[in-house]
Order: sequence, then structure tokens, then C-alpha cells
Amino acid sequence: MTETSADTAREAVVEAAIGKLGLDAKTRLLAGQDMWSLPELPEIGLKSLVMSDGPIGVRGVRWTADDPSVALPSPTALAAAWDPALARRAGRLLAQEARRKGVHVLLAPTVNLHRTPLGGRHFEAYSEDPLLTGAVATGYVQGVQDGGVGTTVKHFVANDAETDRFTVDNAIAPRPLRELYLAPFEAIVRNARPWGIMTAYNQVNGVTMTEHHHLVNEVLRGEWGFDGVNVSDWMAARSTTGDIEGGMDIAMPGPVTVYGEALAAAVRAGEVEESTVDAAVRNVLRLAARVGALEGAPPVVTEPPATIDGDALAREIAHRGFVLVRNENGALPLAANGTVAVSGAAARDARVLGGGSAQVFPEHVVSPLDGLTAALAAAPGGGAPTFRIGADPSEELVPAGSVSPGFTLRARCRDAGGRLLGEGSLPNGQVQWIGDDLPDGVTHEALASIEVVGTFTPRESGEHAFGTRGLGAYTLTVGGETVFDGVQAMGPETDPFEAFFGSPVERAKVALTAGETVEVSLLHTLDKEFAAPLPAVMFSFVHLGPRRDPDELIAEAVEAARAADTAVVVVATTERVESEGFDRKDLALPGRQDDLVRAVAAVNPNTVVVVNAGSPVELPWREEVAAILLGWFPGQEGGAALADVLTGAEEPGGRLPTTWPAALADVPVTEVTPTDGVLDYAEGVFIGYRAWDRAGAVPAYAFGHGLGYTTWAYESLTAGPDTAVVRLTNTGDRPGREVVQIYLAPASADGERPARWLAGFASVEAAPGETVQAVIPLPRRAFEIWDEEKDDWTLVPGGYEVLAAHSLADARLTATLDI
Repeated sequence: MTETSADTAREAVVEAAIGKLGLDAKTRLLAGQDMWSLPELPEIGLKSLVMSDGPIGVRGVRWTADDPSVALPSPTALAAAWDPALARRAGRLLAQEARRKGVHVLLAPTVNLHRTPLGGRHFEAYSEDPLLTGAVATGYVQGVQDGGVGTTVKHFVANDAETDRFTVDNAIAPRPLRELYLAPFEAIVRNARPWGIMTAYNQVNGVTMTEHHHLVNEVLRGEWGFDGVNVSDWMAARSTTGDIEGGMDIAMPGPVTVYGEALAAAVRAGEVEESTVDAAVRNVLRLAARVGALEGAPPVVTEPPATIDGDALAREIAHRGFVLVRNENGALPLAANGTVAVSGAAARDARVLGGGSAQVFPEHVVSPLDGLTAALAAAPGGGAPTFRIGADPSEELVPAGSVSPGFTLRARCRDAGGRLLGEGSLPNGQVQWIGDDLPDGVTHEALASIEVVGTFTPRESGEHAFGTRGLGAYTLTVGGETVFDGVQAMGPETDPFEAFFGSPVERAKVALTAGETVEVSLLHTLDKEFAAPLPAVMFSFVHLGPRRDPDELIAEAVEAARAADTAVVVVATTERVESEGFDRKDLALPGRQDDLVRAVAAVNPNTVVVVNAGSPVELPWREEVAAILLGWFPGQEGGAALADVLTGAEEPGGRLPTTWPAALADVPVTEVTPTDGVLDYAEGVFIGYRAWDRAGAVPAYAFGHGLGYTTWAYESLTAGPDTAVVRLTNTGDRPGREVVQIYLAPASADGERPARWLAGFASVEAAPGETVQAVIPLPRRAFEIWDEEKDDWTLVPGGYEVLAAHSLADARLTATLDI
């Protein structure tokens, strides 16, 4: 990495600052002062460094819908665009959001691999392929840092599942560790020079990642030259001496951590060299200098990039990431002036992001129904679509106001004597106050109870269910009547976050009339005996509208579909299917959604299914419908982008970043549950399409697959040892974009190498009839393997078939190459 004069100036300021600090100040700097920040040190001109969760938005230090954020599509959607430049623009927008919220460091991106579709945070990572993951994430990191904001590339390394994530020991041989799991991190370090990295909870080959001297100090810092800060995942730091010797710089969150006073004591006891502490402090101060938080040090960015329209970019990423996997008889785009029947609860109440720490709260959400209604109304001679619920993916209660409108809520905080300490607005029934994120005048020490109070005006008549989520005592009142008074005790959960989020519990059903307002209240008394893993208040007032007979709902949707030219069915997963904290048990769509699709398709041959899921799901009816559009978690503008694609205003630009199975039983790698604490990555280098090839299995849709609204003729391929050049022509009648994919296949298969692998890709755009050229670099690494005996990369000479492809399963041209 080339050092600039600005780098030299920053280093000089950092060294001078270290010289002014005593041991206690140094060790205090390495420990979080609260949930999201490090302490300021005025004696050296250091501001408090503030961090915030991502990766699809910047939440800031408040976990509440009262502090809205732009919500971009899920990382799977961003990766589906196969466009590092688009990812860079997304990063610049997030830097803009971070600056707006006073955030210096974004806790993103997640670059763990899609080892199995059962991984609970699959939606939060990019791809099953390390090259695609590294390329997209490199663009993302460059974009965030273009805006003068740091990133923490996570989770280093092999945090590919959620089961026993705090303790699991992932046993990975050196070759797959290097070729797959470390590869995206290496690419990002070498190409984007990230300012931070986050070490994972899990162990790798018997060593906890926060203490992994070999992978952090010898590989990440030594071999790759990483010079940024290494922050622990939240509550991952467990050993004072082990962590500091293992290369971990910051222990989060605070104020009680294994660093601070404990680290100072270890130095004084001779257990840790002060020079080791200095190295960590140097990394933290270098980060502060880069983001402009250290007085006298020139920040990397003095003039942020031009302002970006967040709504417009969110909409663009969504339609660029939508993957059209089926389109029979030109079902899409929709015919002009045709009538449309929409069904699926997710069409009306959109799910735009995954659950867990990736969650942000957008100021507005455009649902599929909203977007399509607006687009059809604006078309000449257009009319509004009909809507029927048809099927609801969830029978589970959700935070009041997060799905069903009509709630107006506030939170009142009292001490043990009943004295009012303070109040806060509550856009929905979810209270998530972590660290110092409390209403004015309220402290964790004094707080004894919180009352969620307000009104509810239902949109539907019938029996409404109300309930609670979280630990402690509750008194629930609806319409002036107490309908529940009881306690939720700690269960057998092993993940401390599960104790906070948990499952919602129905407490009462109340008959209400549409349009008639009632007062509601939920008094929550804290369980002071429960030792929370961090200072936080987390509970929810939950609600579910009237339940109707599922067969009746499907029948109504069928009748509407029968009368329409096109039927659009939106199916979805729920937060209890895809979220941080647990892995998936299956790939089935929840509820009666499969029944709905089949019933609608039986009466309307032009049935279009939109899949609102961040990860693969089974589509058992896929051959029975006209078109299938994978919409991922599409972000706040998802409905508008969907309308753009359905009507043909935009082309669906996505290609699959991960193999989409027909059934879980076909998936080659599914194990996420450790045995005796160990999860054996016994499949070696064979995950994703590599494993499908070895198994000789055929998925529903191959890696890289995706249809557009035009056609392409691949005309020539020229392949050299470092470049492939592809000429292709748009043979359709409208402009289009094509992702040209280059795969390598060794001429002599030895059973130890995959049959083929992605070596490069590029996007091209062309008008009808236009011929364009894609020039795709072929990195030397594409021809190398990790030699476990030499403990180094080794070029594998011989013949290779170079495939220029529309997808893994659709090679258009081939060439041979000798290395």
C-alpha cells in the first residue's frame, strides 16, 4: 500500500498523541464507554468515536423508529446486481447518512459466505462465491470511506451460521479457509484498504476469533498489510490477555469490558507488555485521524462526495437487484391497459428488511400494492388493481403499528415509587433502549417501569389479539379493561439476545369495530433480578388483526384473479424465519402461501409471483406460474421499484448471487448444528455451486441466472492469461444490461478442485442492435490453490476451458487457455 504525505502527517500526530497518554487513559480508550462509542480524550484532542449498525442503513445510536434512516435493499439484493460501482454508490449514501447522524464508523459490511441457505443471516451476506462477495464488498467499503466514514468488515472469520454462535468451534482445513472464507476479506483489504474489521464470536480450529493471533496478527495484519482497527463483535471479548495478544484493539460494548481497568492491571502485573497496548491505541487513533476525530490530523476526506438522493438510489438498487427467474410467453412486462389482481398480505404490509442488528427504521415504506397502484393509475387508461389478502405469511403477533396502522403511542418511564422520570415518543410498540439511549431524565438505575400508552383505531372489525414480547411483569389494558396481568420469566434460551427479542405471546383477544378508537396501555415492570448482558430495556407491545378462515381468504383471491388479465401474488418470509440469532429449520414459505399461489395459478394462466425473501425458499409451484420475480428484501422503495419492473419502465437487472434450490433435500451443504461444540466444515472447498456440481444435482435456478427484457447474442471470446474479452450484441427491441460471467474449468479434473469457478465478470449496456465489448480481468489467483504442504498459494499449470456465460448453466462461448 502506497503511503501518502497525508498518511505520514496523520501518523506523526498519532505518535505524538500516544506519547502524551498514561496507561490508564490508553486502556480506557480501548474499551467502549457505552453501547456505541469510545471515550473522548481532551488532553490529546480526541473526540468520542461513534459507531453504528448497518449494513442497509445507518441506525445511529438510537434503536427506535423515532430516529428514521434510509433503508436500502438487503445485501443479497445488492450482490444480485453484480455491480461493484453500484455498491460504491450505496456506500457513499450510507456515509452521507452516517455524517447526518454523527456516526464515524459503520459496523458493516457482512462478507461471510452463503455456506448453506439455512444460515439465519444469509440475507445479510452477499453471496456463496468469494470472488463476487469480495468485489461487491470492495465497492461498498470504498464508497463508505469515500465519504470519510470508517467500515468494519465482518465477521472475521467463518461466522456463517447462528446456532451456538457465541461458542461454536468451526473446524476448517487450511485450503477452504484460504480459498473460500478468508478470500473476500483478503480482497477487500488489498483493494479497498478498510479502516476497520470486526472479529467474530466463534472459534476457528480451537481458537476464539478475538484471540486468534495467527489469523489476525500474522495473516490479516502481517501477510495482507491491514493497518486498521480491529473491534470485537458485541460481547465477543472474553479474555484480557488473550484478546490483546490476539490483536483485538477495541472491546465493545462498555462500560464494563475485559479492557479498561482490567487491561491496565494486566500490564502492571507484567502479564501484558505496554507496547502491545500501544499498538492497539495506535490503531484506534489512526482510525480517529482518518475520520477527522483527532485534532491536528488531516482527515482522509475533507470534501464529502455530492449529495445523493437516498430514495432514488434505494429504488435503483432494488430494480437492479430483482432477479427474474421465469418469464413464460412474455408474461412480463405487463400488457398495457390490462387489469391486475394482487394478493398476498405481504403486498399490502411489505417486509423490506431482515431481523436483528441489521434493522433500521425508514421514514416511509412503499409497499408492492402502493407502488403498483400508483404506476397503473399514472398509465394512460390505467386503473387501480384489486387486492385480496389471500394468505398471510404470519399468524404471529408483531409490534403494534409496525404492520397494522392506527396506533398512536408514547412511553412513560417511572421509578420504583411511581414518580414520572420522563417520556418518549414511540412510533410503534417496540421499545429498544440500549445503553444511554433513554428518554431525557431517565437512567437505568432509577427506571423501574415503562408504560406504553396511546390509542388504536382499527382498520378491520373483529377480534384483535394483543400481547407482549420480552421478560418481566406486564399489565395490559384495552378500552379501559385490564385483559392481562402477569409475568414472563426467563426461558432456556442460550443466546442472550433471544431473551430480549424472544417470541411474542398472545395475552388476550378483544372485539373491536373498524374506525372506532380505543385507548390502549401496556405497563411493563422490569425484572431487576435478570442479569442482562448489557444495559438495555427491550420489550414489545404486540398485536395481530382479526384472523379469518384461510380457505375463505384464498377463495376471495381466486375470484379476483379469475376476473383479471394478470394475477400478481406476493409471497414472503417473516422475521421469525430470517433473522439474526437463529438458523432456519427449513426453506418452506410460512402459512398457506403455497396453497394461494397454486389456487390462483389454476384460474389465471398469467400469474406472476413476487418472492419477498432475503434468502432462498422452496417454490414447489414454480412450473405452474407464468413468471417469478425474486425481490429479496427490497428496502423502503421496494414497491416503487417493483412497479417499475412489472410495467417495463425498468428492466429486472439481477442475477442470482447464490444457487436457488428446488428443495432443501437437494442442498449439498446444510449442517449448521455443532456436535460436541464443533461444526466440521467437512465439505472443504465444495460449497454453493461448487458443491452442486460435485453432487451432480440440478437446482431450481443456477448461480448467475437471471432474465431480462431483451436478448443477447454472444459473438466472440478472446482469452489470455490475464484478460478475457467478449463481444456481444443486443438482439432485442429495447435497451438492456447484461452481466457477462467468466468461469474457468480445468482440463484435467482431479476431484480435489471444483469442476468450474467464477473468475471474473462485467456488466455491459447496449441499445437494440448495438454491439458492445466486455473486458474482464482474470486474476492470477483464479488459477491458484492454497497448497497446505507449502503453506502458500501455488499456481496450477495446465489447460483451462474459459467459459463466457449468461449464467453458470448457460455458457455461450468457450475458449481454451494454457497456463
